[in-house]
Amino acid sequence: MPTSQINQDDINKAVWAACDTFRGVINADTYKDFVLTMLFLKYISDVYKDDYRKLVEQHGDNPKLITAMMSKQRFVLPEGASFWDLYEQRHQAGNGQRIDQALHALEEANGTKLKNVFQDISFNTDKLGQEKQKNDLLRHLLEDFGKDILNLSSERVGSLDVIGNAYEFLIKHFAAGSGATAGEYYTPPEVSDLLATILEPVEGDQICDPCVGSGSLLLKCGAMVRKNSGSKKYALFGQEAIGATWALAKMNMFLHGEDNHRIEWGDTIRNPQLLDKEGTGLLHFDIVTANPPFSLDKWGHEDASSDPYGRFRRGIPPKTKGDYAFISHMIETLKPETGRMGVVVPHGVLFRASSEGKIRQQLIEENLLDTVIGLPEKLFFGTGIPAAILLFKKQKTDNNVLFIDASREFKSGKNQNQLMPDNIQKIIDTYKARETVDKYAYLANFDEIAENDFNLNIPRYVDTFEEEAEIDLVAVRTERVELKNELNTLESEMESYLKELGYGA
Repeated sequence: MPTSQINQDDINKAVWAACDTFRGVINADTYKDFVLTMLFLKYISDVYKDDYRKLVEQHGDNPKLITAMMSKQRFVLPEGASFWDLYEQRHQAGNGQRIDQALHALEEANGTKLKNVFQDISFNTDKLGQEKQKNDLLRHLLEDFGKDILNLSSERVGSLDVIGNAYEFLIKHFAAGSGATAGEYYTPPEVSDLLATILEPVEGDQICDPCVGSGSLLLKCGAMVRKNSGSKKYALFGQEAIGATWALAKMNMFLHGEDNHRIEWGDTIRNPQLLDKEGTGLLHFDIVTANPPFSLDKWGHEDASSDPYGRFRRGIPPKTKGDYAFISHMIETLKPETGRMGVVVPHGVLFRASSEGKIRQQLIEENLLDTVIGLPEKLFFGTGIPAAILLFKKQKTDNNVLFIDASREFKSGKNQNQLMPDNIQKIIDTYKARETVDKYAYLANFDEIAENDFNLNIPRYVDTFEEEAEIDLVAVRTERVELKNELNTLESEMESYLKELGYGA
């Protein structure tokens, strides 16, 4: 086996090539879970195998000691449940069943750490075709991950970042091809970077994403703490409604070395799981950040009036638009002294009237809203509409709201637009300066917002109108005469050429 260090491009190419097994047979939405789960299993199997080899070298004459020490590893792999056990039997019938059994054994052996993580992921599914086709596809998948290039032992990988980055690389590529469903599990990295930078997570913070998806935004916040303080003293919390996506988030956390996390499975609005020890009150956090589903229909309106946690005391959002349900939940989970929050929303949240208008007005009157940032269109996977970021703070130093119109500065793409580093930096600098910038930002006071009936539509505050240059009619007439003369000359030349060729009258 090679021992040279693997580089990021090599592992990214290798895991993406593993997807070729399924392309043209089933769609990416179906096979993404298989590829991502196999990457997780391969990684923990290679690390386990590597650790076992090292212990045998040190204590070869004491198998009991080796067994005892292996039981203390980060993940326990029961006999028959490692990637390599499955790889050796790949030519036999029953690959799907064997992989499912191995994943179940892995869950059982690792207690609460991996409890239910693989319950919504079945390799023994008819979605992969009839038995022979399914067995062949899974044999190819095992062989793809069994190649030398994907030896993920600690010596080769060097740091968890390489594996975590490969996992993120796959998730991003799956999101790019998944259309409308991508928004359920993935926030573009540029938006995550922007939120993590602006919210400034610090050592000791408890950070929560109540719509955690695959966990990317939460991981960015953790990375920001480490970058700014060098400390791993922080805690990550999250909740995700879709079982398979929750599993992706759990694996993503482990592959990034984030073992200090609590990611719950369930519907955040109907059944919040991040509760205090008594189970009667919501947990509170220093930072709450999320990219909730836009204007979710059937979000739980029917039970909102009797919510035991009092989340909808400012008003109940409309039945078919859950945006303010998520905002209300997030506000109620902020710590009173340090709480700060960033949420991605569709623009309707800024100006829709009725019950949403009343909730919006109360949030502003309570001086919780800090900043509104308008983002470019086609930034998010699965929707072309432009979005905005709302930033809230429990302890503001003024009663103003900063409006930033960042909608016109981006790198244009055919299917997807992208915020570039200089675009992001401009937003951050403007946010920190908290001053009006011509045609880009406006610091509005409470009275101005009240005069606008608490409508937060960005063009009401940031004037981006560009005056058109005055037209010089004399110059236009002169140019027109010159063009007319030039055309007459060309017509005369053409007529003489035609005569020469015998086409003349």
